[in-house]
Formats: sequence, C-alpha cells, structure tokens
Amino acid sequence: MPHKHNADRRHHIPKMLFNVQNWPAYEAGLRRRGSLTLWIEDAALDCWQTFGPSGQARFKDAAIQTSLMLGTAFKLALRQTEGLMTSVLTLMGLTLSAPDHTTVSRRAVTLPVIQPASVPPGPLHVLIDSTGLQVYGAGQWLEAKHGAKSRRTWRKLHLAVDAASGMIVAQTLTDQDTDDPSQVGPLLDQIGDPIARVTADGAYDGVPTYQTIAAHGDDIVVVIPPRSTAVASGEPGPLSQRDRHLAMITEQGRLAWQAAADYGQRSLVETTMGRYKALIGPRLRARGFAAQQAEAAIGVTVLNRMLLTGRPKSVRCQRVVA
Repeated sequence: MPHKHNADRRHHIPKMLFNVQNWPAYEAGLRRRGSLTLWIEDAALDCWQTFGPSGQARFKDAAIQTSLMLGTAFKLALRQTEGLMTSVLTLMGLTLSAPDHTTVSRRAVTLPVIQPASVPPGPLHVLIDSTGLQVYGAGQWLEAKHGAKSRRTWRKLHLAVDAASGMIVAQTLTDQDTDDPSQVGPLLDQIGDPIARVTADGAYDGVPTYQTIAAHGDDIVVVIPPRSTAVASGEPGPLSQRDRHLAMITEQGRLAWQAAADYGQRSLVETTMGRYKALIGPRLRARGFAAQQAEAAIGVTVLNRMLLTGRPKSVRCQRVVA
C-alpha cells in the first residue's frame, strides 16, 4: 500500500503563478475602494427629493439608489445605511434628509434597471455563466438554532461579462430551478453594443442556445464545448458552428479544440463570480423575490464601480509552484 505522503504528492496539482503587471495602479485602486471620502454631485442633489403639499419629502430614485449602493459597498443593514447617509449629508452641511430604512426597503423593488458601466467600444467578447446565492430565511434559522433540517433555498445569478474589460454588461436573477440556457436571450437583450463572440461552458450546449445567439447576430462566433454525448445534426449543406466543433473534437481531441477556440478565456467569468461573492457577499439579504432582484442588480453595479477604481492585469508565468 503506498505511503499516504507519497499518494498526496502524486495527486497534487501544480499551481500556476501569475504576475501582476500594473501593480502600482492596482494597489492605489485597492486603497481607493476603502476610502471614506464621499461626495454627492450637484446634479444628483437637484433630483434628490421633492416635497408634497403637506411638506412630506418624496425621495427620487437617485436617493434610493445611492442609499442601496452605499449599504452594499460597506455591507450595512438598512438601518445602518440610513445612519451613514444622514452623517454624510450632515457633514456636507446640506439640509436634505436621508431616506429612512422602510422607504428604501419599499422602493427598492420598483427601481428602474441601472445601466451597466460603460465598456470599451467595439464588438464585445461576452462570457456567460451563473452562480448560486443563498437566501437566508426561516428554514436556515431553524436549522442553525434547533438543528432542524430544511431545504436550502438558492437564487441563481446569471452574468454576462466583457472579456476585455472584466465589466459585467448584463445580469439576471432567477430561482434555483431555472436552467442556464434559458437566460442567454435575456442577457444578450440587455447588451446594446455589437457582439463578436459568446463563450460559455457545456451547460449551455444545445441547438436552442445557438439559435438564440444567432438571433442577436448571424456572424457571432459561439464557443461552447459540446457535451460528450453530443452528435452532429446531420443537416445537409455547410456545417453549423456546433457541428464544426464536434468535427474538430473528433479529429483532434477536446484539448486541441479548447486551445484553437481560446476557450480558456471562460475562466474570466468565473473570476468575476468569485469577486462578486468576496466583495458583495455570497447570500441575499432581501426576502421577497423582486427585492432580491433589485439587490443583485445593485450588487453588480457596485462591483463594476469597484473594478473601475482598479483591476489587476495578470499574465501567466512559465514557472509553476508544486
């Protein structure tokens, strides 16, 4: 029987090293993310709130969005977010009031969709994937306090990421039972820029996905690995993109196809998923589904703003760490 230490060494996968080429700029960006220097532009103040005939304040969408974004960035509950906003407005010497936590909670579900941050011009290489976000509800509370078993509830966050900039250009939130291919259309519908390429993993494989992408542009290159059980369509005429993938995999192997199709870029969307869970959080605070959708959209907006302050430019080194 082999020694355990030797068996562990045999199954240990070498770790690749990456060199950050823009470290000074990236380091400065990381510091800016923690800065407490806040300001509100005059244009935003002009549309902060209105007053009705009775003198009661009516907060506009800009005020609600600002409160939600600050609360998400600093991981604060709504009451603490109200306190932060009140402090900021007081320090600025403004007579405006901060939205109270009940108003923010109620208005969050009716906010208009926030447009993604701008991306570099030109056709986009869109990377699509999904990840699970936990919903901490009564069932989880009973499990934590009394040990009672419960069915964990999840939501699926579907993201479309620009490969060149790393910015999230589209997002949807669904229940845990929604299949990934069904969200390709809703994601691409949110993108106004031309699309040159769409890359996704094998969960999106299938003729319907190719048809959905083709509806957004006949010349879009699709890079999705066919499943191991996939077979050619057998349709007469020129081979479809999916059939060409299958033919190349059959002739040269899956690894050769991945290299030729540059499938490795798909890892960038997985990196974005990791960033979201590390910086925004792995679970949703809101209880209602509409509020959870708004929470996820705010989280995506905040993450994009953070990426604008600084993003590493990494290149793979030749040496590996065993």
